Amino acid sequence: MDKIVEYRGIENLVYAEVTKDDTTGITFGAVKKLAGVAELSKEVESSKEIHYYDNKPAVVINSVENDNITINASALDLETLADITGQSYNQAKGLMIEGTKTQKYFAIGYKTEMTDGSVIYVWRLKGTFAIPNSTHTTKNDGTDAKGQELSFTGINTTYEFTNGGSCRAINVNGSKTSDVAFFDEVLTPDTFEDIQG
Repeated sequence: MDKIVEYRGIENLVYAEVTKDDTTGITFGAVKKLAGVAELSKEVESSKEIHYYDNKPAVVINSVENDNITINASALDLETLADITGQSYNQAKGLMIEGTKTQKYFAIGYKTEMTDGSVIYVWRLKGTFAIPNSTHTTKNDGTDAKGQELSFTGINTTYEFTNGGSCRAINVNGSKTSDVAFFDEVLTPDTFEDIQG
């Protein structure tokens, strides 16, 4: 009988700014902790069109557009929130200014776990964060508290990697890497090294 497993666990949600992405190369800033993560879901926008010849369906044209990632996370500190949304932050004053948004791109990394204990490491290589909604409620005698829902739109890199061309993400079997090796910097199809190799 085939082994059946399900996803059960996610941790180590980190991000890094894409500092360059063009036909000559791709580079990233320092890896930073994003937030505590409770849930992450991915929906892929795609479409297909069937072309008919001689009264028969002959060709299917598939188009994959972008990934819509929804992250249920703990509340972000102001500096991180300003960073990922391209808004101004004055560190000396602890002041975030909601106003003009600078377009910035980021990579996000995380680790998921299966019900059999195996893990998958992921780097999503390029995307943007929307300004998140937040809900604030009065304290009461209960245990209610609110985090934030982050929306990340993932797209293909402009740069064409030697291994795989333009891509959106790498997914790595947990037996081939470790937390330290994987999250120290953003890894790509060309820079990932199998720790077993």
